[in-house]
Amino acid sequence: MKYIIIGLGNYGHALAEELSALGHEVIGADVSAARVDGLKDKVATAFVIDATDDQALSVLPLNSVDVVVVAIGENFGASIRVVALLKQKKVEHIYARAIDAVHRSVLEAFELERILTPEEDAARGLVHLLEFGSNIETFRVDSSYYIIKFTVPDKFVGYFVNELNLDQEFGLKLIALKRAELLKNCVGISVLEHEVKNELPDNAKIQADDQLVCYGRYRDFQKFWKAL
Repeated sequence: MKYIIIGLGNYGHALAEELSALGHEVIGADVSAARVDGLKDKVATAFVIDATDDQALSVLPLNSVDVVVVAIGENFGASIRVVALLKQKKVEHIYARAIDAVHRSVLEAFELERILTPEEDAARGLVHLLEFGSNIETFRVDSSYYIIKFTVPDKFVGYFVNELNLDQEFGLKLIALKRAELLKNCVGISVLEHEVKNELPDNAKIQADDQLVCYGRYRDFQKFWKAL
């Protein structure tokens, strides 16, 4: 896929670098020559332009890429103006970064395809780590409901799947189990991989390092975790 990323600060730089490393074509743009120089060897091309200027913005191939990402965060006014110009130019797929609730509210008025909240997402991930003391991955469905993936506690090992009673006791629906397997990579080093097991017989036993994927209310997951 092809992406344009406008704003090459810490967030935009990391986003551009990661997308490029995955094989996507990335075009970067920033008003800072230093930021562009720091990235130009890692992406397809990068421009030193003031994207808040209508004519300068027209240099970019806005309508021949899959997504335009406005990664500007520190300059609220610049972010809003760039988004407004992109909408005027009828760019279809616009993602924009919001740094706070006010910024997000203004961006929502443009009816963008997606509003990015990396600071909020990072803070939420840290909260989960601090609260549960474990690396738990979550997907927020709404303010109450989440999809949650976590490595099984040691006390679960050896239990049958039907003995967990997550639904009956805690209102959590078990979506899938990821079975841990120790495999050797191309250089012979043992690595732990996980394979999704969407269907498990009731007599299947939980093994060490397995991961469970559940759906339910966040507060019910909190109750479940405290009951361990």
